[in-house]
Amino acid sequence: MGNLAIEVCRLSKRFNSVVAVDGISFSVPQGSTCALLGGNGAGKTTTLAMLLGLLLPTSGSIRILGVDMVRNRYPALSRMNFTSPYVDLPHRLTVKQNLDVYARLYGVRHRSARLRTLAESFDLETLMDRAYGSLSAGQRTRVALAKALLNEPEVLLMDEPTASLDPASADTIRTLLKTYQEQSGATVLLASHNMQEVERLCDRVLMLKQGRIVDQDTPAMLVQKYGRESLEQVFIDIARDQDRRSAY
Repeated sequence: MGNLAIEVCRLSKRFNSVVAVDGISFSVPQGSTCALLGGNGAGKTTTLAMLLGLLLPTSGSIRILGVDMVRNRYPALSRMNFTSPYVDLPHRLTVKQNLDVYARLYGVRHRSARLRTLAESFDLETLMDRAYGSLSAGQRTRVALAKALLNEPEVLLMDEPTASLDPASADTIRTLLKTYQEQSGATVLLASHNMQEVERLCDRVLMLKQGRIVDQDTPAMLVQKYGRESLEQVFIDIARDQDRRSAY
């Protein structure tokens, strides 16, 4: 885990007079899982969008897998992927059709074999010929994660991967994600409000507030540092402390 998969330096994003991300810097070692944790409006989704190249930063730099994402992101994009329950797939296409379209976009070789492997891994065999729009929230999340793993990404970005799922479905998704990360050595950066999910999956946590990183450490060290019993209590402490700032 000595090499860095993600390097962010003094990254900022302004929307007119609104500062969504305010000069954040952080790095994520290859093979690790890191969380962006913060309340609504903290800058998590904006940060992910800049890492993906969907938004251009106002200032700062981003390097993913050694590639400058601001100047020329394309060499890295085929080695990355993204998933979010808030980004829908075409409802009228079947699950198989959706996955096949994205497999073609990512240039996946042996598409049929890859789809069969993912269908088995994510328990999608009985859903492949169903319209995506007819699926439940949990089924759609499994399809979305399968889509995100089509190209066997070296870097996986995730925005609230288990939002709106029941505990059993969320646990299944977390297990699938953890298994893929361990088997592939992929680097995972996820934004989440789910503290148990972060404690289970993540090696490190970046605490965001009002567009700035106000603390960062392992989940266990954050709990110890704040003298609390859980990461959720740490989150509440930071959310309520309007004046806390650190020099990250």
